[in-house]
Amino acid sequence: MEALQRLHNRGSISTGYDIDNSYKNENDNTERMYRPWGGITANTRTWTVSLWVKRTELGACYTWGAGVSGNDVLVVDFDSDDRLGFRSTISATNDCVYRTNRVFRDTSAWYHLVFAVDTTSSTAGNRLRIYVNGVEETSFATETNFDQNDLTMHNANSSYMEVGAVIGESPRFNGYIAEVNSITGTQYAPTAFGEFDEDTGIWKPIKFTGSYAENSVFLEFKDSSSLGTDTSGNSQTFTLQNLTAADQATDTPTNNFCTFNPLQTVRLNTGSGHKWTISNGATSAIQAADYGYMTHAGNIGFKKGKWYAEFKAGTGTSQAGVGMNQLDNTGAWEESYIGAYANATAIGMCKSQDGYFYRNGGSGALGVSWAAGDILGIAIVINDDGTGFMGMSKNGTWENSQNPSSGTSGMLGLYYGNALPAHLFHSFAVWTRRNNGAMLANFGGFPGFTISSANADANGYGNFEYAVPTGYYALCTKNLEEFG
Repeated sequence: MEALQRLHNRGSISTGYDIDNSYKNENDNTERMYRPWGGITANTRTWTVSLWVKRTELGACYTWGAGVSGNDVLVVDFDSDDRLGFRSTISATNDCVYRTNRVFRDTSAWYHLVFAVDTTSSTAGNRLRIYVNGVEETSFATETNFDQNDLTMHNANSSYMEVGAVIGESPRFNGYIAEVNSITGTQYAPTAFGEFDEDTGIWKPIKFTGSYAENSVFLEFKDSSSLGTDTSGNSQTFTLQNLTAADQATDTPTNNFCTFNPLQTVRLNTGSGHKWTISNGATSAIQAADYGYMTHAGNIGFKKGKWYAEFKAGTGTSQAGVGMNQLDNTGAWEESYIGAYANATAIGMCKSQDGYFYRNGGSGALGVSWAAGDILGIAIVINDDGTGFMGMSKNGTWENSQNPSSGTSGMLGLYYGNALPAHLFHSFAVWTRRNNGAMLANFGGFPGFTISSANADANGYGNFEYAVPTGYYALCTKNLEEFG
């Protein structure tokens, strides 16, 4: 669970430069954006592409590329072992093929990827340079370099540039993509797009101040009505496939939001087999088969603070619950629901569909059940003295006369109000008993279900259906840096 608890390289520091938006790309919905461009032959040899990605499903996927067919294509992908790859092919000849030894499986992280090409270089090792978070990749399982002056399909006449997919290849990328720069005519170092923070050493984005030569592209995804708008000044706006305004997100490299944790999809007591299906930008969790009671949590943990999130049961969901749980409570992940175990320390608390709450082996009736279609608000507070409480709302109405905005009166104590051990991380969590419906989450960065309102916390973060209680915040790295 160590990956769940780390904040750094997660947009957790002030950068002086903010990326406001990303967009969510999903293979299941055959989503992508693309555009043809009339290229200049010389510029197919020298160019740089920089983009930020946050993976939400692991395994093989195609992230971006260029080309016209499988014989004339440029491919950037992750393989089935989650290794990053690059392939340039013209006329069915693999001119350049690279595959890293390193794997990229941190689904709580944003990765900055830079591919800098100059096939005119007299030094073979400089014709393709791959950087991740400001550091050049130098260890490769496969390493076949360009010949000098090789052409590529990037910027080529009649070629297409694609984001979130590659022509003729599948599956497409699953996750969030932010700030795509495609620069024609220059092989840039990553320092044109980012820098290491002088205090923390964390790689962070900066504003690109170079020029956008013709055919260059800058995608910010800031216009939800036209996500593919190019703001480089070259009018290279992309065509969208199955993408709408609802796919815009505020989960970005400068403010990373909690999502469901795809790394928790394997049932621990068997050691193999994916028992959860995580999708829709890691905001939808459903059991892959009927495995009985199982719990699934968010990928960002907290030790203290006041946090808010919303959940909704998908069509057909029955016997489910929402709440919070310890991130090191492996028993719940394997075959239990939140709050099932009686322990000396607080494990978690939930509200079930039948109107009961569960905590540390005990339960009680709240009297308000919920069903598919209802939106559940969860407010969690863990105080500096270690006491913790949880409040629950249904469709905007707080239960049991709770008013999280004015205090913890009526809220339920985590382990009956006793102190929580200071070293334990918790996060929002859900449980289900069957695979008859998905649990949908809205942690604030990307709503996993349709909302009709737009409510942010007091810092202006999040996008919720109902008002965030006063003093509570969306679970994102900027808020964690201030309150966590």
